[in-house]
Amino acid sequence: MLANLSHELCFSQHLVGATGFNRVNNSLKWAWLTNEMGVRHSVDTLEARFLSIHSQIAAAATAAGRSPDAVRLIAVSKFQPASAIAALAALGQRDFAENYVQEALSKQAMLAGHPLFEQIIWHFTGPIQSNKTRAIATHFSWVHSVDRPKIAERLSAQRPDSLPALKLFIEVNLDAEPTKAGVTLAQLPEMVLLCQRLPRIELVGLMAIPARASTDAFVRLAEINANLPSPLPMLSMGMSVDFPAAIAAGSTHVRIGTALFGAR
Repeated sequence: MLANLSHELCFSQHLVGATGFNRVNNSLKWAWLTNEMGVRHSVDTLEARFLSIHSQIAAAATAAGRSPDAVRLIAVSKFQPASAIAALAALGQRDFAENYVQEALSKQAMLAGHPLFEQIIWHFTGPIQSNKTRAIATHFSWVHSVDRPKIAERLSAQRPDSLPALKLFIEVNLDAEPTKAGVTLAQLPEMVLLCQRLPRIELVGLMAIPARASTDAFVRLAEINANLPSPLPMLSMGMSVDFPAAIAAGSTHVRIGTALFGAR
């Protein structure tokens, strides 16, 4: 499998030389590209993590009586270099998530000539500012963090007609925590109806980020979805520290960053 990475790694090395992303203190750390031995070690480590996570997803799904194919791995690549995305894409990963619009657009531009670029599916998972909705509507296929009507309306209005409908998850603030984004439980039914009426977007599910160590929140979100007049088909829940519990509760999309790429 590693033999298939030679083109991707050479492409990434070209990017580093052309763009100068070699500053030690830069948030996009090009640790993957120190030298030939260093690159191979990093790719070996990435492959091991990638296979391990897939094994854990399969085990959690099987234990819950679900098919492993019912769970989609979203690689959260924020603060990771474009070279890491290229290496993981070469291993077979296709879904990548970013939290910051400018960082994402920069990586997309760097990867535009990559042979696997057209196969990459971009997800947006970060907080959404009103002035960023046009870029999100244009450059992403999925959005997991729609947290208020204004954002849904702007994404709908700004999604180009030439693109497929933008797939959306409504972010739910399960405990009405003041420091977290998301609609409250009281606001959720109206938000669902709004998103289902708007053109050029497709409401596919709910998303939540529970309080640390509060894995019962996954069960609660699944129950909330089941009690909607028309339950939605997908649930985006579970990250590096808790995705097996999320899968047990019915998650269809797990968002994995640190456990896949390593600590930033």
